[in-house]
Formats: sequence, structure tokens, C-alpha cells
Amino acid sequence: MITVKIKICGITNLDDAQAAIEMGADILGFNFYRQSPRYIETNEAEKIICKLPGFVDIAGVFVNANRPDIRELTDSGLLNWVQFHGDETSEFCSQFNAWNLHTIKAVRVRSVEDIDRAQEFETFSLLFDAFDPNQYGGTGKTFDWSLLRKYPHRVFLAGGINPDNVSDALETDVYGIDICSGIESEPGKKDHPKMKQLFDNIHSFTGIKVRK
Repeated sequence: MITVKIKICGITNLDDAQAAIEMGADILGFNFYRQSPRYIETNEAEKIICKLPGFVDIAGVFVNANRPDIRELTDSGLLNWVQFHGDETSEFCSQFNAWNLHTIKAVRVRSVEDIDRAQEFETFSLLFDAFDPNQYGGTGKTFDWSLLRKYPHRVFLAGGINPDNVSDALETDVYGIDICSGIESEPGKKDHPKMKQLFDNIHSFTGIKVRK
């Protein structure tokens, strides 16, 4: 039996959040980057999170945010994870390691050199996503996932994962997978039949029964 963390990102409404949890999500991601089509206001995120069961972790996604803004959200007690998805330095990310939170640094991959350079980050985990010169994520693009096989650090795989290729993603033997656009009907709105198929395929691969 294979264990892998399933992170469903780009949550903007309670219906999608509850459906993801019922199907087996371990972590839900809320995007606090204003330029993202999946951006959610802090007060709207709080309304959703307060109605969710405590066994599911909550990740806040930030892009080049300043420390006080991130601190304001972490002090609220809403988040278990902080994800840095911009051009943050290793020094910037490291200052959050003492905050009793799991930290993730997202790295956009063009080549194996990007993966090698990511080892400078001392976050709890790394997240490897496809590179796009105009967007910081949620593009639906993939990269050469074989580059991650036997990578020596805790890694989330992101970028273009959908029901059709999720088994290939799981074969990389990563710590977790991060799914966003591959199960959407439009940015910020999940397609529940697609999400159900995704979790069915995960279940078939891992042998772990999902919650619904």
C-alpha cells in the first residue's frame, strides 16, 4: 500500500472544499495572491475554513508576499502550511521555520538545474511545478516528471495533474501531489465528476480507500 499526501489547491468555496474532503483530500490550498484567478479574500477563506473538520490541513499560498501579511494570517490560526509560490529566497523562507507550521517552497522547473538548485531551500518540503514566464502556477502545464525519481527530499509534484495522468504522477514516488486546474470547470471552480475520477484513480493506484 502506498501513502501519499493529496493536496487540492485553488479552493474558493465551501461546496468544493467539502467535496474534496469527502473524497479524500489531506490538504486544501487557499490562494492569497491577488493576481491569481483563484484568489480568495482572507475573510471569505476564514468563513470556509471554520466550517471544515479539523483533520484536514489548510495551506495558504503566497506569491512574493511580505512577512507581516503572512504573519497576520498565520497568527489567525487558520493555516497549518505556508506555501511560497513566487521568487522568494531561501533566507526569506527559512525565517518561517520556527513558526510551528509546515513550509513549502514552490520551484518552477525548466530543467534539471532548477531541481538541483532547489536543494538550497530548508523548508519542510519542496513543490515542483511547470515553468511559465507569465504565471506562478495553475497553468495546467507539466514538465518531465522523471527528473524527480528518487529525489532525496520531501517533494510535492504539481503542474497539469488530472484524472488521466495521476497514476503517472504517483509513480514518481513523491511525498505528495498537488492538483488544481486539472479538476476545474473554470478557474476557482472544481468539476466534481472530474475530482471523483481523480480520487478513484488514486485509490486504484495506492490501494487506500478514500472517504467517499
